[in-house]
Amino acid sequence: MRRYRKSVGFLAFFTGLILAAGCYSGPAATGSFDRNFSVTGPIRLELSNASGEVSITGSTDGKVHVHGDVHASGFGFDNPQKRLDDTLANPPVEQRADTIRIGKDLQNLRNISIAYTIEVPHDTEVDANVASGAQSIRNLRGPVKIRAASGSISVEKIERDADLTTASGSISANDIGNDAHVSSASGSVSVSNVKGDVRATAVSGVIRISQPGGRVEGKTASGEVEIQGAANDVKAHAASGRVSVQGNPGNTCLWDLKTASGGVQINVPASANFRLTAEAVSGQVRTDIPIVIEEEGKHSLRAHMGNGGGRVEVRTASGEIRISGTK
Repeated sequence: MRRYRKSVGFLAFFTGLILAAGCYSGPAATGSFDRNFSVTGPIRLELSNASGEVSITGSTDGKVHVHGDVHASGFGFDNPQKRLDDTLANPPVEQRADTIRIGKDLQNLRNISIAYTIEVPHDTEVDANVASGAQSIRNLRGPVKIRAASGSISVEKIERDADLTTASGSISANDIGNDAHVSSASGSVSVSNVKGDVRATAVSGVIRISQPGGRVEGKTASGEVEIQGAANDVKAHAASGRVSVQGNPGNTCLWDLKTASGGVQINVPASANFRLTAEAVSGQVRTDIPIVIEEEGKHSLRAHMGNGGGRVEVRTASGEIRISGTK
C-alpha cells in the first residue's frame, strides 16, 4: 500500500505542471529560441517543464546551449501568437552563478509546450521535473535526479548516482558509475551496467537488471523480475509474475526471491557455493544440476552446493521453482 500512496503523492506533486500545460485545441503558433551561457567549473541544471520532450547531453566546449521549440495553442478569444511572441522574447531560461534554471514562471506558460534540446559541460548535475514528455540524459558526471508524471526516461553514461521516477512510462538506465534508483508506477524498467547498488520498483511493469556491480533490489506488483549477472545480495519480489535470477551468490550473500503467483528460475555456475531453502506452496521444486539434498518434501527442499557459503531463499505461493546450471 505504501507504494500506491507514494504514487498518488507523486501525481499530486505534478498537478501544477499539468495545469500549466492546459488543453491543446484550436489555433496554434510555433517558433523557436536559442540561449547560450558561458560557465566555469561544475554547474547545476534545474529544469521544470509542463509539456514537451527534453534532451540533455554532455559536451566538451564549456558552454551551455539551450534550444527550445515552442508550440502555443488556445481556443475562443485566446491569442496563441501573442503568447508565442512573449515566450520567444523572454524564454523561461536564466543563469544564477553556477546554476542554470529552465522553466521558471510556469504559470505564465499555460497552453505552451516547449521541447528542449540542451548541451551542457560534462561536469553537470541535473534535477529535472516534467509533467508530460520523454526525457533523455546522457554523458554527464551527475548526479541526475529525474521525475516525470507521464513520459519515458532514458539515461546513459552517468558517472555518479541516477535517481529516476515516472508515474506512467518506461525507464532505461545504462552505464551508471554509482548507485541507480528507479521507479515506475506503470511501465517497464531496464537497468544495465551499474557499478553500485540497484533499486528498482514498478507497480505494474517488467523489471530487467543486468550486470549490477553491487546489491540488487527489484520489486513489482504485477510483472516479471529478471536479473542477470548477480554477484552480491539480491532481493527480487513479485506479487504476480515470474522471478528469474542468473549469477553466482558470494560466500556472504543472501538471495531473497519471492513471488505470490509465478515461477522462480535460478541459474548458477557449477562452481557456486550456497545453501538453498526453497518452498513452492502449490508447485514443485526441481534441480537440473548436482546438488546435495539435506531435506526434501513434496513442495520444499533444503540443500547445498560446494561449501554452502552464501544463502539462497526462495518461495512461491503458486508456481514452480527450478535451479539450473549457467549455460
